[in-house]
Amino acid sequence: MGIKKRVLLTGASGTVGFQVLKQLSEQSDLYDVTVFDIKTKRSERKLKPFANTATLVYGDISKFEEVRKACHNQDFVIHLAAIIPPVADDFPLLSQKINVQGTENLVKALSELSPQAFFMYSSSISVYGDRVDSPLINVSDNLMPSPRDEYAKTKIEAEHIIQNSSLKWTIFRLAAIMGDHKISKLMFHMPLKTAMEIATPADTARAFVNGIDHCEELAGNIFNLGGGSSCRVSYKDFLLRSFDIFGLSSLSFPHSAFATKNFHCGFYQDGDILNSIVDFRRDTIDNYFEQVAAGVPTIQRFFTKILRPIIKRKLLSQSEPYAACKTQNQDEIDHYFKKEDLNKAC
Repeated sequence: MGIKKRVLLTGASGTVGFQVLKQLSEQSDLYDVTVFDIKTKRSERKLKPFANTATLVYGDISKFEEVRKACHNQDFVIHLAAIIPPVADDFPLLSQKINVQGTENLVKALSELSPQAFFMYSSSISVYGDRVDSPLINVSDNLMPSPRDEYAKTKIEAEHIIQNSSLKWTIFRLAAIMGDHKISKLMFHMPLKTAMEIATPADTARAFVNGIDHCEELAGNIFNLGGGSSCRVSYKDFLLRSFDIFGLSSLSFPHSAFATKNFHCGFYQDGDILNSIVDFRRDTIDNYFEQVAAGVPTIQRFFTKILRPIIKRKLLSQSEPYAACKTQNQDEIDHYFKKEDLNKAC
């Protein structure tokens, strides 16, 4: 047996991080894994089954001395820990503390204790901002996060920290990662006309894990990570298929329920480049929906149909664009709607 590659993984209790941990653990003969994660009841419950295949280090990534404990003698780092929307946007100071300061702490500790480590970072499609009218995205495009998108701003700052470090690095800008997805007010922030490319957590994790063996090709480069042409759909069609699976039927919401600007997503025009290097794509939009449907119990779908009007009213109550029109809050209306959509929406 050869020498194992030492891999530090942050954010292992998250959706993608958990898949990365599973895939690394399935190859425990190749990898010596250290997990760094915040200690909560949820993270302890999720990570406990891996206590025999990974070294679990709990700590706060915003505290340098706690981060330092996990950074000795690492060969590779997969940095996924982050505060994500809507929490990231609602609590920008917390987002800054974890996403930016946390990344800075990790880079600093690794530069001291594992200066040869290869650093892999998960950024986001949100850094490109609103692309409703120009949906084809390339890595070379300008970074223009939408107004109020605190998450995107922290991702750009973290990218700069990594690029300016002494470490070898690569950055993957993740498309819409769909899996274990919870409905939130963000559902109404995305314009229905948005071009949407998804990637599943398993495929996304595979890109990072496979990237370990391709660090020379990845080093010093930024890549767009998406599922490709077989994972593309309009947001309206995505919601229609989702609603049908859960028994919610049509999108019977007022025009003012959905924003018409200031979100993100699009199609990655150059997304095949990363796949040609790390060969991570397995899923399509169709088998994603098959997996979702398989996870919805018949009894849940039955009761959802019965309670459909109540559920939809509850969902609509979370729509900030709808609230803006209802209260005639001009600042909010200007934020969520294009001028040409106002007559139809509000």
